[in-house]
Amino acid sequence: MIVLKSRKELEIMREAGRITAGALRAVEEQVRPGVTTRHLDKLAEEYILLHNATPAFKGYNGFPASICASVNAQVVHGIPNDKPLEEGDIISIDIGAFYKGYCADAARTFPVGNISSEAAELIDAAKESFYESLKYSRLGYRISDISHAIQSYVESRGFSVVKSFVGHGIGQRMHEDPQVPNFGLPGMGPRLRPGMTLAVEPMVNQGTDEVEILEDGWTVLTKDRLLSAHYENTIAITEEDPLILTLEERE
Repeated sequence: MIVLKSRKELEIMREAGRITAGALRAVEEQVRPGVTTRHLDKLAEEYILLHNATPAFKGYNGFPASICASVNAQVVHGIPNDKPLEEGDIISIDIGAFYKGYCADAARTFPVGNISSEAAELIDAAKESFYESLKYSRLGYRISDISHAIQSYVESRGFSVVKSFVGHGIGQRMHEDPQVPNFGLPGMGPRLRPGMTLAVEPMVNQGTDEVEILEDGWTVLTKDRLLSAHYENTIAITEEDPLILTLEERE
């Protein structure tokens, strides 16, 4: 069942989104060679708690940390650890926060020091595919119009979209209906309606779209061990333009 949010609920989700975005910014400021992902996890958790919110990921189905930290060929759900980041790495940070009973969820991929032009291109393609999908995140379109826009854009840049993991509805639960794939034919699935809140999250691979899960049961890797990038925002469908809830300032 798709839960439509009231104006008041969207205001609460907007604050959850600001907190999530602020935690991402705080992490980004510390991303550099020599820093551990465990340190970044601690930093994000402290930021979220300081702003009267709760980390959404910690304890979720047993996940042990407050952020997902996925380095290089890791696609999503990387568990923070004590291995220092190295010059030339890329790292995808996914953060969620509950505020007054409502969740927001966002992800970014950051460069670690100087990275290759190919890695920078991948990061840009993931981000821009999200913004391409915003053109279809409006009344009159369907969920799969968002999906199709992401896939078409990513493949036009020479990359592939992950099909095993998808975006989702979000609200009082981190994962609600509907699913929001990053691939598919247009014109299918539920129609977009005011009050729908969606976590749209392109996961973009340098090579094959095939992935595998490590023995830890969480960490998702590209099957060919080429790079992967992740970009996500929580958005709200309105009568007019879509609202991006997980930015510190509206754009």
